[in-house]
Amino acid sequence: MSWTADQLDLIGRSDELEILTRRWTPIWAVTTAGQVYVRTWHARDTGWYGHAVRTGRARIRVPGLETDVTVAATTERRAEIDGAYRDKYARYGTGAVGPMVADAAAASTLLLSPAGAAGAR
Repeated sequence: MSWTADQLDLIGRSDELEILTRRWTPIWAVTTAGQVYVRTWHARDTGWYGHAVRTGRARIRVPGLETDVTVAATTERRAEIDGAYRDKYARYGTGAVGPMVADAAAASTLLLSPAGAAGAR
């Protein structure tokens, strides 16, 4: 299943995406090439990131959309994803964006894909 243009727009316009693994956690998310990507500047086996990687699934929400997703690690499209983070979050400055485009964060990139029927609200 693929993201719809409306879903990508909702996610792309939202400053933060909330991800549910064990509890709702706000994170930065970007869209590029019709896909949704998230990263962490500090990959840990605990917290939302570790749980998402272990289970391969999560639930996400932004205003107007809440849906289940599959989660897969990826190293593809790094330059595009880095650029999307720089463009979307530039207003926070290089001190905030820099860690999200560093090698360690890029290595933590997760591709979020819709799982089954999407639940737009």
